[in-house]
Amino acid sequence: MPNLSKPAERFPPLPLAGKGRGEGLVAPSIAMPWSLASLFLLTALVVAHGADLPSPIQFTDVTRQTGISFVHTDGSSGRRYIVESVAAGLATFDYDGDGDIDLYFLNGAPLPGAKTEPPPRNALYRNDGGWKFTDVTQSAGVGDTGYGLGVCVGDYNNDGHADLYLNNFGPNVLYRNNGNGTFTDVTAQAGVGNGEKVGAGASFLDIDNDGDLDLFVANYIDFTLAKHQTRVVNGHPAYVGPMTYGPIPSSLFRNNGDGTFTDVSRASGIGMLAGTAMGVVGADYDDDGDTDIIVGNDALANFVWRNDGKGNFEEVGMLSGLAYDMHGIGQGTMGVECGDFDNDGRLDFHMTSYQKQWAILYRNQGGGFFADATYGTGAGSGSFHQVEWGNGLVDFDNDGDRDLFMACGHLQDNVERWDDTATYMARNLLLENTGHGKFTDASARAGDGLSVKLSSRGAAFDDLDNDGDIDVVILNARREPTLLRNDSPAKNHWIRLRLRGSRSNRDGVGARIKVVAGDLTQVDEVHSGRGYQSHFGSLPHFGLGQRTRIDRIEVRWAGGGTNVWENPAIDRLVELLEKPAAP
Repeated sequence: MPNLSKPAERFPPLPLAGKGRGEGLVAPSIAMPWSLASLFLLTALVVAHGADLPSPIQFTDVTRQTGISFVHTDGSSGRRYIVESVAAGLATFDYDGDGDIDLYFLNGAPLPGAKTEPPPRNALYRNDGGWKFTDVTQSAGVGDTGYGLGVCVGDYNNDGHADLYLNNFGPNVLYRNNGNGTFTDVTAQAGVGNGEKVGAGASFLDIDNDGDLDLFVANYIDFTLAKHQTRVVNGHPAYVGPMTYGPIPSSLFRNNGDGTFTDVSRASGIGMLAGTAMGVVGADYDDDGDTDIIVGNDALANFVWRNDGKGNFEEVGMLSGLAYDMHGIGQGTMGVECGDFDNDGRLDFHMTSYQKQWAILYRNQGGGFFADATYGTGAGSGSFHQVEWGNGLVDFDNDGDRDLFMACGHLQDNVERWDDTATYMARNLLLENTGHGKFTDASARAGDGLSVKLSSRGAAFDDLDNDGDIDVVILNARREPTLLRNDSPAKNHWIRLRLRGSRSNRDGVGARIKVVAGDLTQVDEVHSGRGYQSHFGSLPHFGLGQRTRIDRIEVRWAGGGTNVWENPAIDRLVELLEKPAAP
């Protein structure tokens, strides 16, 4: 049974007692038969040599050549308000419909004691191709000066243009895309400001399958500036953990279809249970045809809000197996991501966590049940001594299975003063999927992009140069972002999809996709909001390995109805339009 006696508080960990480096290794004994000793040594040499071979996944840090001048601020002044430590996410999406993925970075705002002139703003960068980006924040009208924490993108009014929702510390913002490169703040008109709360992840989803996108807004903790507290660890100032302030319910807004929303938090069940939400994703975890909501709670059990298909929700985290790790312990969950890592036709979930906890991979067992598969798969490799935030289950080398990326960095900027196992700035993690249900740490073999050492938070994954592989954008606390170009050898095939709903919502959010290519079958969904308080991947991408044709693509649209396309072209973006169901 889960240990409910005490939540896992986010305090600086004490050094672990135990083996030092090298202890516990077994050396061949002189009594061991020579053939067995030789085999042992040979195996060790092969493993060691293999660890030095370049990974098939290669990333190059191209940040300096992009023209991006954005620098994140958390508004800190040394007083250590808790919101500083958890900022922030970012979004990748095509805001102007020109076929290139653009970038939107969230920024903080001055907190008491900090003076910043001019005030920091969020930033929108237009992708001009060739890894060049132009700051269009002012002309687009999206330079919010609020304290940005989470973001999601969705066409809430079904006009064919991607709208932008910001989940802030303080009033939130809904920007309506005008379709001409500009946005209008329609928060008051829409009724989705959400009050003076501490934001986290957010997700557009169709909770009742009526063809328009509703809005889930995660709230982190019951904090205000007046409640601010600090503490001292070994004589050093430190951020307090979330349970100092306590949990708070999240919010749910139903789309009325006329540009306005109604707060249905309590009526839907969502507002009846308090949590410490961070990352969220709207996904059909039990494959019953409606979109559920999976919420990563910090230092508490995670929530799984099961949808009855009509927009009423029941929390079933413990029943599903996604609430705790395999030991029944609630984690300091940060990012929440989903994807079918073992190609068995079911969506699995990955959640990042705090230092001295593993990032957890949950394997979908079917029937709405999950098992912690972290140890058996190696999906926690390299994560135990890190604080991980943004995460992605992405096929970086197009070989037909999903790899793992985790953005790392401690939240205590002086953690080295009391913990010699931790650093504020850290390298990010790349785990390569071997294709046999296992992951191996390829971080040291994947190019100079994985040698960047900053304190990362949100991460987003999209094809920024339209060359058929997925690149990476990382928001770093108090610093410039990191852009990693995917330079993996282009030896494998791929397809990228744009869904266009007619009866269902315009962008196909919530649609379940199956791609069948010979012996390879892959599934995915279209999501709005995912990872660590971020948005990415609106155009689902599938690697095909050496397969040169796709037999068929099946799309089950939100609200029912399935369309099939046979023998689509590969190595390109393909648009799939929802067709009326056959009579």
